[in-house]
Amino acid sequence: MHSKMLRNRKGEPEMENENDRGLKEHDATADYSFVSLSPSIRIDRIYTVHYFEYMNDFSFPGEQHDFWEFLCVDKGEAVVTADKRTFSLKKDEIVFHQPGEFHAVQANGEIAPNLVVVSFSCDSPAMDFFRSKTLRIGEADRSLIANILAEAERSFSTPLDDPYTKKMELSADAPFGSLQMIQLYLEQLLIRLIRQKETPVRHRGRADGDVYERLLSYLENHLTSQLTIEQICRDNLIGRSQMQKLFRERSGCGIIDYFSRMKIDAAKQLIRGQRMNFTQIADRLGYTSVHYFSRQFKKVTGMTPSEYSVSIKSLSEEPQFRESDHL
Repeated sequence: MHSKMLRNRKGEPEMENENDRGLKEHDATADYSFVSLSPSIRIDRIYTVHYFEYMNDFSFPGEQHDFWEFLCVDKGEAVVTADKRTFSLKKDEIVFHQPGEFHAVQANGEIAPNLVVVSFSCDSPAMDFFRSKTLRIGEADRSLIANILAEAERSFSTPLDDPYTKKMELSADAPFGSLQMIQLYLEQLLIRLIRQKETPVRHRGRADGDVYERLLSYLENHLTSQLTIEQICRDNLIGRSQMQKLFRERSGCGIIDYFSRMKIDAAKQLIRGQRMNFTQIADRLGYTSVHYFSRQFKKVTGMTPSEYSVSIKSLSEEPQFRESDHL
């Protein structure tokens, strides 16, 4: 056995054993084995990502194309046609249109719906699961869809609220990896939906989720009221700090701010329903005056109720008719 004289940082002599030197130089790559990552579902292309706020009389005449599309109802209800089937799609329900399937959608004449539409290309055999499928989504699925929409807002300069958009223009200042994030969120959503049918749902560890859902239901049932934090805590037997912490973690804002946005969302739906004027809507939702309602509406949406009404009606028209209005 041979040794080699070395010196440390202080210049003092040290002895290095040849066995030690061999250990340091050993390449351990060959000692490991790897697992190839073969995706069960892979999204190849995104065609459109949309979030629509329809009028209660909106009707999309229908189309067919050679890629997949899903439609999910965020609020309200819609009437969907898929080939020879026509059916109602309610809040938190999602339908998949397979490649080559004719599909159309319209409001039911009563409720103005909010819809999410995403179209994409995927040749994975696992997509057979979604053929002619209508499914119900849960909280985690809604969160993934919200993430898809948020990333699409960052990725594309094209507005997401035009139902007649055929081409999404990339934004010049899209964040790094934003398109890949859309791909990953969408793949995760599809995998979750398949798993939910194959694996029984486990409810363990959902205490906070149950409280949050109960609070959301309470707020929805009191949209016509003026609520205070104290009243919400008292009616739901929950501490103020726990409630505020829960809402900031889940929604990114306090519960009163969230309630204000819910009221404005309800107001937008009533405006699109075309059965009530602004004064009646303000009264219906518990605002002290139509002027205060208008100020709150503009604070949340960036436009007045009148401006919103005009913009939504314009988006409901096909592009050629919009252009002719300005000639």
